[in-house]
Order: sequence, then structure tokens, then C-alpha cells
Amino acid sequence: MVYRSAVLSGETAPAARLAASLAERGIGCITLAVSSLKDPEAVAVLRTALAARSPDIVLAATAFSARDDAGFVLDAAACPVIQAYTIGAPRDAWAASGRGMNAADLAMQVALPEFDGRLSGFPISFKEEAEAVEGFSERRAVPDPAGIAALADRAAAWIRLRRTPRGKRRLAMVLSDYPARGGRAGYAVGLDTPDSARAIAADLAAAGFAAGTLPEAGALMAALTAGEPGFAVPLADYAAWFEALPDERRAELTERWGAPEADPLCRDGAFRFRMVRADVAHIERLELKRPLTVAPACRADDEVVATLSPRAGRGDAHDDAREADRAGLALFLQPDRGRAADRKAGYHDPDEPPTHAYLAFYLGLREGFDALIHLGTHGTTEWLPGKAVALSPDCWPARAVGALPVIYPFIVDDPGEAAPAKRRLGGIALGHLTPTIEAAGLTPEAAALRELVEEYSAASVLDPRRAGLIAEAILDEAASAGLLAGAGIDGDTPMADALTALDAHLCDLGETPFRDGLHVFGRAPADAAEPVRASAEAERAALVAALDGRFVAPGPAGSPSRGRQDVMPTGRNLTTLDPRSLPTRAATMLGAKAADAVVRRYLQDEGEYPARIVMDLWASPTLRTGGEDVAHALALMGVRPVWDHASTRVTGFEVLPLALLDRPRIDVTCRVSGAFRDTFPETLALLDRAARAVAAREEEDEENPLAAARRRGESAARIYGAAPGRYGAGTAETALDGAWEARADLGRAYLAATTHAYGDADGADADFAARVAAADAYVHAFDVAERDLLDGDAAADAMGGFFAAAASEGRAPALYSLDVSNPEAPRPRTAREDVARLIRGRLGHPRWIAAQLRHGYRGAQELAQGLDAVFVLAAATDAVSSEDLDRLYGAWIADPEIFEALKAANPEATRAILERFEAMRVRGLWQSRRNAAPTDAMMAAE
Repeated sequence: MVYRSAVLSGETAPAARLAASLAERGIGCITLAVSSLKDPEAVAVLRTALAARSPDIVLAATAFSARDDAGFVLDAAACPVIQAYTIGAPRDAWAASGRGMNAADLAMQVALPEFDGRLSGFPISFKEEAEAVEGFSERRAVPDPAGIAALADRAAAWIRLRRTPRGKRRLAMVLSDYPARGGRAGYAVGLDTPDSARAIAADLAAAGFAAGTLPEAGALMAALTAGEPGFAVPLADYAAWFEALPDERRAELTERWGAPEADPLCRDGAFRFRMVRADVAHIERLELKRPLTVAPACRADDEVVATLSPRAGRGDAHDDAREADRAGLALFLQPDRGRAADRKAGYHDPDEPPTHAYLAFYLGLREGFDALIHLGTHGTTEWLPGKAVALSPDCWPARAVGALPVIYPFIVDDPGEAAPAKRRLGGIALGHLTPTIEAAGLTPEAAALRELVEEYSAASVLDPRRAGLIAEAILDEAASAGLLAGAGIDGDTPMADALTALDAHLCDLGETPFRDGLHVFGRAPADAAEPVRASAEAERAALVAALDGRFVAPGPAGSPSRGRQDVMPTGRNLTTLDPRSLPTRAATMLGAKAADAVVRRYLQDEGEYPARIVMDLWASPTLRTGGEDVAHALALMGVRPVWDHASTRVTGFEVLPLALLDRPRIDVTCRVSGAFRDTFPETLALLDRAARAVAAREEEDEENPLAAARRRGESAARIYGAAPGRYGAGTAETALDGAWEARADLGRAYLAATTHAYGDADGADADFAARVAAADAYVHAFDVAERDLLDGDAAADAMGGFFAAAASEGRAPALYSLDVSNPEAPRPRTAREDVARLIRGRLGHPRWIAAQLRHGYRGAQELAQGLDAVFVLAAATDAVSSEDLDRLYGAWIADPEIFEALKAANPEATRAILERFEAMRVRGLWQSRRNAAPTDAMMAAE
């Protein structure tokens, strides 16, 4: 499907070349030229053609989105729709670009077509300068043979999957081994992966696939982590594939990893990996031995697809043995993309190619299976080096998965990471439910204190003398329970203020939300509400549809706990937002409220307005909220977006006069995540231009610190992040997995990971360190209550790195954990307050612990993940007290029943937890009143 305008202008070469490439693979096609999918006449013609042809695949070289109701014309095809990118730049410019597309193409050809349910393909043409005729020159669309071949291979693979009977399909399921720490194999955000794998196997068997039962979760994970390797990819086969790579790719791999045969996973002439087959419920052996012959091209009509050989469309690799053609479901653990010694540090490194073993593993999957299910958020393939979008077939993600259809069950509230997964792997990001959210409630100890506070309130009216005695008892009890610091109470706090603060803190603890366990794919609790039950059913149906090579409807990503009921039912191909529409009007109002709350809190704490603030911008919160965090940054500067009223796109901004602000402007520095950088190039430019416009104003220094900085000759850059292709803030991986001696080392890692300025002045810039050193405060906003400061190490990575870097300059800026889960009532807490709240109200709470341990092996990982976040903050900031750590140790380790359950569920995660506690003790981060046995002794004890 192409634009009619391309035909009228004579730019038919890309479509003709694509049709020829499909014919070479035995696939017949017709090409339809449309004016627009919003043109009723064109839609009628297309609808008639789809009904007459019943296509197996649709390849679309049209842009934008035309979906406006459930009767969208392309839905009638009931097959995958793959986007063919027509790049509006010369090929050389695209080849040199890490982003792959400019902002306009990203919106029109990627983000918007996803609303129609389209999958990512490859570039099929570039605009090149044609030879001038009589003094006139023009740019013409020139076909790209490599991209066209890769797109045709991907189309053939989806057709192959669709035409293969269910009972004969060979399905691979891969579980992540990220974040690559003790006992974390199979980790996925919010998902019980072992039980989900078992549930999926049962669902597929019921639907007629050749899949049987899987072992129970503990035995399954033991087989995947410690069993004998049962899947072998011959070295000779990999060597043949390796020799076909471009010279620079071979040199890159050899320079970094040496010869293929030197890889540690290459033994006895083959790369060997563990595998569990669902059809026999125990480890099987599978060897790829010899190529099969590809059937010759047949006539290009509708019937020839059925004559494709078992491996037609697989492109650059050869066929496996007939025993590898065995139908069924096989499970694997994703191999390291690097070496075990520096596993996590290399996961997001744009200069680090994957190992020979990693590439051999995916070669084996391409040759032995018809489709890949990557189970849960998230793996490593989508983060391999290469372009952000519009990948070349030579980019490492494309080299790894090739044409293999990828179905990626992904948590519905993480659009920022779902987008790279679907755009870089060309697959379906199949949204699944978040876990059920519950309020913690008070522990008996805290509940008794709350009763005393209520008794004090009554006595203060009827019996003031008795009230005074109760007040003293309350504070004594609170001190014994370790509650004063978390409530912000010290020896100088007046009694009345202390009781008010304690009461508020107790309410906060009782309302602390947490995930009540983990989601199991396609399953709902027995007492679940109808939308949850409908989502479970939709997840099961959508996975089968995807594995049938049928169309999976698109659906929005977002957080159900924040009121986004439109994300249910889940089981849809996740979409994001038009990046040009951010921040939305509603988000701008809510972002301004958040900004006001932060300013008020700082004024309350410090007695003056903040002059300089550093804040984080991440892709998922921005997408979930419509850009509230972006609006927050603009509001602090005294800037408001301007929209085009017809399209709702942001077209610019206005700098508000100081009289409307009723406070000084604030100099805001934004550190953006790698996913934000890749997703929102126009927003980067908006923020950069806004900061420069504010700096250019002639206002008093005390009213406009940005202008004051300009007059001092300081850099105007205010939007910073990691270098193109790099991700993360550097602190957590150093603290948890690296070699470091002092807090200053963690600060240096943070600054080393923040080397580029973005916006109109895009490039390397070392001035971020000066912005950190000058900051009065740091803000990280949490828009989803259950995704809090201690939920994994990402937020601790950013906050801890900032504070460690500032501390190395002798500064101690305020750290604010901004809760905007209720955007109408934003609540800034200090990091110290939030850590105390979360340890008492979640990590150390008996209900949360029991909810996670219901999930055995996988649930134990949640405890280990939480402690990693605590460790990073303890190492990099002053937000974690020894009392906090005593409480956590007491809840997990000193309680014999909990410890034994933890050890039985996941011994490696338990060992990692013990070692983390010991590391905090040894480093002086924990001055414990407890005696703890050595890790080995505790693990060995019965």
C-alpha cells in the first residue's frame, strides 16, 4: 500500500522493488495506491480489495494514523500490518544518525501508525538528489535493496507462521536474565514468569498447539539455571553465518570477544544452552545439524505461500535438522549479551557488540523455531547497539532476531520501554495487567500508636493534664518504634507540631500502596472485578492470535492504578502518544500544580525559594501522564506551552511575566533518560528553547537566575543525558556490581554517564557537573504509586548519583521524592521521609512480604530488588538510616519463619540479600544493633 501521490510523481521504484523481492520468496502481491486512509473513496476501494484477496500480510508505506473507530479498514485484513519506512533524508545521513529518523518522520511513520496496530519494518527508500535537468534539481525516492530484502524476509516469516497448522508450529519462549544478579533469572516487572510460562503452555495446549505441561516453578528455574545444556548450535553453522557478515562487523566481534571457538559457551564443537520443552516437561536435546533446501520460487499468485520451504524467508542463515522441526514449545533463559563479570554494565553499552554465544543462540532460534515469545519486561535484545528506530538490517537487534516473529508480553504501564522493544525488534508488545494494588494498613505497633493519638485528641479537650501525659507517652513509643525520623520529628520540634506530624506519618504509612503479589499472564484472581477478568481472557486470546499470524488490535499503555481504565482490557498491541502533542493541556495544568508543591515544600524547609533545581525526565512517566513532568519543568521556569488549536500539537511556548508567577523563576536543569532522548526529540528542543528564552530576558538576578547565569558567562545548556545510544545513570551499576571505595566514586560514575547536552545545541558538553554543584534541590516525580523510590534500582540510580556528585563538591542539596500518583494533590517528601515510609509501609510490612512469597522463586526476587535500591541510596545519599536497615533485617532475616520461606523459595536470591546486608555493614553504611551470622553459615543452617 503506497500513496497515490508517489505513483503520480513517478516514484514507483521502491514499491516495484519490494514487489519483486516478495515474488523472489514465492509471495504474490498487489500494490494499492491510496490518497489517504481518511478518504472515503480510497477506503471503499481498499475494503473491497481486502475482502477479495484475504491477504496474509499487509505492507504499508503510508504514514499517520487513520483509526477512528472499531471498523477501521485495515482491521478487516485480520493479518499483521508492517510499516515500510520511506525516509525523507539521504541514505548517508540516515546511516550516520543514531536516532534513525528526524522528529517529523518519527511521529508520522512510527508513533502514529502504531495507533493503527502496525508493526515496525525497515527503510525501503531514501530521498536522494537527482541529476539536474535544465538547471532544475529534485530529490527522488531511491530504493534500498538491503531494507527491502529484510522487510520481505519479515513478511515471509509472518506468512510462514500463519500458514503452518497450530499443531506443527515450533515456538520458543525466552525468559530474561536481567538485572543479572543473584537469584534474579527470569525476572520481569510485575510478572510471575515461571507461573506465566506454565499458564501459557496450558493455554496453548488447549488451543491445539503441540505444548504440554511444564515443571513447577522451582524445578523449571532450576533446569534453566543449573540443568544440562540441551540446545546446541554447531560451531560450523555459526562460523558460516559469521563469515557472511560485513567485514567491519566481523572485526568488531573479533576485537571485542576473540574467535568464536574461544567463547566459554562453545564446547565440543557447538554453542550449548539450557532448554526445557513443554511437551515432555523435562530437558531435551536439540541439535542443529544440516541445512534444508529452500524451495525454488514459484509463480506469484495467492497459493504459492503454502509451498514455501520450512525455512523460506529466514534470510541469512541456514536450516536445521528435521529433529529441530519438532513442533512444540521450548523454554530458554536469555544468555548474557556480555561476560558474566560485567553483565549488567554492558547491557546498555552502545559500543559493546553481543558475544558470539548470544548471536549463536539467536541464530539457533531463527533456524529452529517459527516464532519467539519473549516473556516479560524486559530483555536485552532491544537494547543492543544500533539505531533507535528505522533500523538497518545490520543493526545488532536486527542481526539477532532477523525475520523471526516476536511476541513480547509487556507490562501495560511501561510505555517508555515497550516502545523500543516493538520498534527495534519489529514485534508485538502485548500488554499484560499490572498486579493488584492494595493499601498496606498499619502494623499492630503503629496501629496502637494511632489509637493513642486519637486518645490524645479527645483528652486535649476534656483533660489537658492527662493529654500531656499521653503526648509524652506517644513520643516515647514512637521513638522506640523508630518512627520519629520518618515523620520529620527531632528534639527541637514543638510537641503540638510533633504530634501533628506523627499523625500524618501514621496515616501515610497506612495508605502506602503496594503490589499484592505478581500477575500471572492470562489469569485473574478469583474475586477480580470484571475488567480484570476480561483482561485475563483478552491476554490469552491475543497471544493465540499473534501466534496464528493474525492481527492484534492496538491499545493504549498506561497505569490502571492512576485511573487509566482505558488500558483495559489488556492483551492489545501497546501504543504510546503523538510526541508532538506533549505536554497536553491537562498535563500542563497538573504539572503546574506539581511545580507549586515542590516550591512550597522547599520554602517551608529552607525559608527561601529555590534558585536552581535538577529534575529527571523519563519516557514512561511522560507517556503515562501526557507530559506532566515536562510541564512541571516549564512551570518552574515560568513558561507555558502553546498549542495548535486544530491539531492539539505543541507549536511553541510563551514566557509568562513575573507578575503572573508571584515568585522568582527557577533555573531548571533536566537530566533525561535514554528512552526519553530517543522518543521525544521535539520535546528536547522545546525545553532547550524555553530555557534559552528565559535566560535571554532582562530581569533582575534574584528574579531570574537563568538570566543571571547568562550574564556570568555560564553555559546556556540545561537539557542533559547520556551520550546517544547509552542508557542509565551509572551509579547503581557501579554501587551494586562495580569496584568503588567512596561515595565520590559513585558521583563520578553519574557524571561520566551524563556527557551530552540535547535540544538545539545537541552534542558533547561537560557542563552538567557545574549544574549539579550549583543545585539547591533535586526532584524525581513518581506518577504511579506502586512504582516508588525503592521499586528496583532505577530511581535510586538517578537520585543517588546526583547527591553523590553534589556531595563531592561539598554540597548537600535537598532531595525530593515527588508523589504525583494523585495529580490533583501532589506530595513532595524528602528522600529520608520516603525511604522510612517505604521500608515500614512496604518492604518491611508483613502483608507485602507474604504477598511476594506467595510467588515462591519469583516473589523472592522482589525482596532482593528492593534491597538493591536501598543499598544504592545508602551508599550514595544520607536517606537510609541504620534504624531502617535494622527493621528490614528484622522483618526478613531475623524472623525465622520468613527467612526459611525465603531460602526455600530462592536460595540464590537469599544469598544475595545476605551478602548485600553484610556489604552495608562492612562499608559502614549500617551501624547495626543486631548480631548477624556469616552468609555461608546462615545458608547452610537447617
